[in-house]
Formats: sequence, C-alpha cells, structure tokens
Amino acid sequence: MKRKDNKKGNTKPYFSKVKEGDLIFGLVYGKGKVINVYGENDPYYLEVEYDNQASIHYTIEGYPNWGNFDTQTIFYQEDINLFDLDMSPVKKILSIKEIIKLRNKKKLEIRNESGIWRDYNDSPIDYRENMLESQNFHLFRKKP
Repeated sequence: MKRKDNKKGNTKPYFSKVKEGDLIFGLVYGKGKVINVYGENDPYYLEVEYDNQASIHYTIEGYPNWGNFDTQTIFYQEDINLFDLDMSPVKKILSIKEIIKLRNKKKLEIRNESGIWRDYNDSPIDYRENMLESQNFHLFRKKP
C-alpha cells in the first residue's frame, strides 16, 4: 500500500513519514507503538512494540522480519477499519486430528493475538506451535 503525498502528488512508501510513538495496528499482534525508526537504506525501517511486549521489525512498506508475506501486516491505527476483519467466534472446536488434516490440506486458520483469523501458514511459527502444544484447539478453525 502506498500513501499519496498531497504536496507533490508523488506516491511514497506507506511508512515513509513514520515517527517514534506513532500508534500501529498489526494484523497478528493487535495494537502497538513505534519504538524505533531506522534509515531508509536499512533492510528494516521501523520497530514496533506490542501490548504483549513483542518487538517486531518491519520494512518501510510494513512487511515483518519473519515469514514470507506478499502484503503489509501493519497499518496506522487511524487507517484500519476493524469491521472489515474477521474476528468472529469459533463455531466448532477441532480435534488435534482435524487440525493436522486441515493443516496438511492448507485449509487451516488460526486466531492471532489480535483476535483476527489468519491463514495458519501466515502466522508466526513460534505462536502456532505454542498454541498446539498448549492444546488451545479453540484457536483453530477450518477456512470458511
């Protein structure tokens, strides 16, 4: 996503004007705050700390330093509409066998800490493994 610079009509990367202290909403971790902004030539441009104390680095376009993403995963809080995101409650708690079967078929979703349902493979490996090991099966569902 690019943000339009109204003064010159140019498009700039989404976070080109980010400052320390700006409020951010991440699709995985929820609310956060920018704690560091690095140089434009650095591979990761900003660092966000979330309410759960997770600290993640992002590119100037909003791509995290973990995973293989084709879309940005963070936004300025004032730019995101939570009504467009799926935060519905789970309708059926899956068994471990169902979870494994859906995972192998790439039809599994996991509820992230932000409360948003995301593709299982797009979630942090540590988070999804911890949820499986802790038997938090209510955080998994079949893709709608």
